[in-house]
Amino acid sequence: MNKFGRILLSAGAVGAATLTYSAAIERRHWTLRQATVPALTEGTPPLRVLHISDLHMTPNQRSKQRWVAELADLDPDFVVNTGDNLAHPQAVPAALRAMGPLLSKPGVFIFGSNDYYGPKPKNPARYLLPSTKTKRIHGESLPWRDLRAAMTEHGWLDATHRQHDIDVNGTKVHVAGLDDPHLHLDRYEEIAGQPPADAGLKLGITHSPEPRVLDCFAEDGYDLVMAGHTHGGQLRVPGYGALTTNCELDRSRCRGASTWGERMHLHVSAGLGTSPYAPVRFACPPEATLLTLLPRTEKSAASRENAKIRAPYGAGESIR
Repeated sequence: MNKFGRILLSAGAVGAATLTYSAAIERRHWTLRQATVPALTEGTPPLRVLHISDLHMTPNQRSKQRWVAELADLDPDFVVNTGDNLAHPQAVPAALRAMGPLLSKPGVFIFGSNDYYGPKPKNPARYLLPSTKTKRIHGESLPWRDLRAAMTEHGWLDATHRQHDIDVNGTKVHVAGLDDPHLHLDRYEEIAGQPPADAGLKLGITHSPEPRVLDCFAEDGYDLVMAGHTHGGQLRVPGYGALTTNCELDRSRCRGASTWGERMHLHVSAGLGTSPYAPVRFACPPEATLLTLLPRTEKSAASRENAKIRAPYGAGESIR
């Protein structure tokens, strides 16, 4: 075999090994991250917020269901679900088995495109194009209304184009949410305006972290926005990061905690699932995040906590 043939053979072997790892190992490597964010009003006691997103659940994903259910053992003060829970028309019972133990905690949710529509096969190259140049491809309608009814029956609040004031351990948390900007369903005018000044946390939630939406929350004075959708890039190159965000957000902010504008914080979850038609992850394991929120006056303490993080690929600290 000549030198060129050996190179091709080696490249093929590496590619096959990478694909096997991405599909068979990493996409089931459930990971809990933690981060500390100084987003609370001065004098507010710390809050522990569990962020879950992008479950993309199918009925047979038993290990994912068990792992998410065990997150209740963390005893978070508050739970935020930023959408894309479903990936199958019969996945509502599976999603509820996963989230069931968490539903006893105060929680809020909004939906994403894959709560409304099932996945369809797509050319993966589409995700490397700017989102403005891709045509939306919708699958069959999914039973999001059934999921909504179950979550609200257990006490979680639907924040889709709504505002809520929630008492969390004596702290007033003001939450405002949007329908999915990825489908251009967002109507920010329905929640526009400054949140209450006496809220210890002014929280915005959206599925897709589109800059036009983040600008609106920042202009109105929100402390923190939480989002999903990006899957953290799903396929990341060590030393480079995400190849794409599947939205208009820049690659540097598509996973983890960052800032937006002068004072607002942003947290984007890399999510817990994938489309059944693209069941791979590389350098970006499926995750949920436990955020410890501190008063803004403790910014230096938050920086010290985050400086302790030594996780691969800059993903945040893995604590499970």
